[in-house]
Amino acid sequence: MIVTLTSFALPAPITREQARDIFLATAPTYRGVPGLLRKHYLLSEDGRTAGGVYFWTSRAAAEALYTDAWRAFVRGKYGTPPSVTYFDSPVVVDNVAQETLAGG
Repeated sequence: MIVTLTSFALPAPITREQARDIFLATAPTYRGVPGLLRKHYLLSEDGRTAGGVYFWTSRAAAEALYTDAWRAFVRGKYGTPPSVTYFDSPVVVDNVAQETLAGG
């Protein structure tokens, strides 16, 4: 599994409630994206940084999302360019499903 961390500095701090409204408005964009298993939206405690943690089936699936068009969308929505960091996740502990998964 691939995990990506995206982040971007906001031009002005936002509240949790503002972030929730913004994130709910963009959430449908990510429904049904091939290879995307889950996305967690993030907001720093001071409201100055936002982003997301994405869980992917493969790096190719992740790279298919993070195009120039996606970067332009984020920049247009939040006023700042995003950074994207890729991580390999060889082991996952899932306490909801009560299992540990190991990738090949």
